[in-house]
Amino acid sequence: MKLSIAALLVTSVAAFAPSSVERTSTALNMDRRSAFAQIATTGAVLAGIPSIASADGAVSSATINRARGLYGDRIAALKDAVAAGDFKAIAEEKNAFILFNSGAYPTNKAKKNAAIAQTNEIFKAIRSGDKAAVKSAYDAYMAANEIRPLPEINSNVGQGYSSEFDFRSRTKAGAIYVR
Repeated sequence: MKLSIAALLVTSVAAFAPSSVERTSTALNMDRRSAFAQIATTGAVLAGIPSIASADGAVSSATINRARGLYGDRIAALKDAVAAGDFKAIAEEKNAFILFNSGAYPTNKAKKNAAIAQTNEIFKAIRSGDKAAVKSAYDAYMAANEIRPLPEINSNVGQGYSSEFDFRSRTKAGAIYVR
């Protein structure tokens, strides 16, 4: 809407601007009727152009579950690296922490800020090189955010997903029964 108003304003200014650089007279050679017709035509053209799409950051239980499943599983998979003190492996999954925090708590600012603070504690312990602090910060993060790895589903026992659009497809939780 703002873009349409700005474009309309620019075209109306252009309609009244002198068309020749050589002309020294400030008198307009265009009568009012043709100027307003030009403005109205431009406005009609702009009104016919579809609005620019804008992402609204849709939040639903499905998007939250997807973030918890995708990034929570990546964080849970770091359990062995944390136990071994492999700081490089944890640091390589920094984006999983960031994406989990923003995706799992898109509307709850208090929980999101708490998760971000816990993530900062993990990486502060990594920077200091303290394996025990990393393990305790990681365990606190996992418990506070209720992160669990995706279960391993066997297609003989059950079905983990129903379409290719499900985040569990192509994971250990993504078994599907096929006759």
